[in-house]
This record gives sequence, structure tokens and C-alpha cells, in this order.
Amino acid sequence: MAETVTPSKPGSAKWLVVIIPYLWMILFFLTPFLIIVKISLSDTAIAMPPYTPVLEGFAAIGDFISQLDFENYIFLTEDPLYVNAYLSSLRIALISTLLLLLIGYPMALAMARASVTIRPTLVMLVILPFWTSFLIRVYAWIGILKPEGLLTVLLQSLGLMDEGSQVQIFRTEIAVFIGIVYSYLPFMVLPLYAALEKMDSTLLEAASDLGCPPWKAFWKITFPLSIPGVIAGSMICFIPITGEFVIPDLLGGADTLMIGKTLWTEFFGNRDWPLASAVAVLLLLILVVPIAIFQNQQQKV
Repeated sequence: MAETVTPSKPGSAKWLVVIIPYLWMILFFLTPFLIIVKISLSDTAIAMPPYTPVLEGFAAIGDFISQLDFENYIFLTEDPLYVNAYLSSLRIALISTLLLLLIGYPMALAMARASVTIRPTLVMLVILPFWTSFLIRVYAWIGILKPEGLLTVLLQSLGLMDEGSQVQIFRTEIAVFIGIVYSYLPFMVLPLYAALEKMDSTLLEAASDLGCPPWKAFWKITFPLSIPGVIAGSMICFIPITGEFVIPDLLGGADTLMIGKTLWTEFFGNRDWPLASAVAVLLLLILVVPIAIFQNQQQKV
């Protein structure tokens, strides 16, 4: 007679695997976020730390809570500077993400349809810029885009520009778009490649045998199957671009308004930690929307 084998109960090691990610999130995300939320509800003070109230003991927690308010959030909605900074950041992030998708999709498609033997080499070439410091790569664009930079010299040597003329791209929004697209392109290409590389090529062959033209087969077969990669790449790019600081600061001009630069100015220039914390909390809440959309889409796939 065959013996019935009862499934073993999950051991402590399995529970440890489940608990560690939650502990990590609580320790390194939720706790700092709650501290930022508390500072955003405080008032500016000329002291160290530069805000008040400060919790000095659990006995005074009632008085501590009574001094917190939403004045910083109200100020953000009333001052057009911060409203424009949020809107400008979202606009630049959206345009940059669309540019990244337009450039990255053909690259990923060409990589996925390349020979299996050279695909690892193509992937390595995409991630090769990561071997160099991000800051150095952005600084390199200053030498290319500045009026007397390499771009001007190249155009003059090709006869496409007069000797006395200069390319006026540096310190403009165009330079910001160039820097963002260059820096974030691998983050768009890799998720797209991962989705396209898994696609069954026989589907396109069947569509061709049935008389479907290549452009129609792309929109009916290839693109729908790559939508998870499109969403993943777009979210991976859109979210950090919205809060980008380094590229607008180095390549953008005074008219390039992004919330990352505003946040840095409030923290380190004005030393207004409560207002800067409110800017950060509101930015996080704005970015939760695309994250929730992405997670919802992933569950449907």
C-alpha cells in the first residue's frame, strides 16, 4: 500500500526570505519617508536642525503633534513657481520618454532580430556607458554642445557652418533633452529588447504567408506583444527623469525649470527643510500614479 506523503510546513528559512524584503522597505523607505513627512509638517527655524517642533520625549508628544500643520503644502499650491516646476518637470519627462521610445524601439527590435551569436555583443554595447561615471558622461556633453565645442568645430570643418558662427544649444532645453536621451537610453532599450527577444518569430512568418504586409504585421503582432516592455521602459525612464537634477543643472539654462533643481535650492540654498520636504513628498505622490498604472498593467499581463 502506497504511503501518503504530507507536505512539509514552511520552515523558518522560507519565512525569512519573505520577511527580509519587507524589513528592507520599512527600514530604508518607509522610515525615511515618515521622517520627511514629519519635517514637511514643521516650520522653518534658525537652529540645528533647521525646523521646529522637535520631539524631545514621548511625554510631550501631544504638544508636538499640535504644532504640526499643512502650511507648506498650502504654500506650494499658491506659489506659481512650484506649480510651474512640477508641470515643467512632467512635460520634459513625458517628451523625453517619447523620444527615448522612438529611438530605443528600433534599436531593441534590430537587436532582437539580429543573429543569436551577436546579440550578447549588442547588449554589452548598450550597457557599455554604465562603465563610466554618470557625472563624467554628462560633463562630456558640455564640451560637445558649448558654443566653441566639438559640435561647432565639426560643422565648421564639414562646411555646414560659417567660421564665425556657433551652435547655440548649450544652456537650452534642447541640451537637456539631448543629455536625458543619451543618459537614459539603455534603460529604455533593455526592457524593450527583453520583450521582443522572447517573441515567436513564426507568428510573423505566418502573417507573411497569409499576405499581411510587414508594416501591418508590426502593428498587429510585434507591437502588441512588446507592450509590457514599452510600459516597463517608459516607467523606468519617466519616473527618475521627473526628479532629474544633474542634467538640467549642468546642461540647462536659467529658463529650464525642473522640480529637482527647485528641491536642491530649497534644501541647500535657502535651507528651508520643511518646504523642501513638502516638495519631495508631493513629488513622490505625483509619481505614485504612473507606478500604480504600471503595476496594474503588469497584473493584467
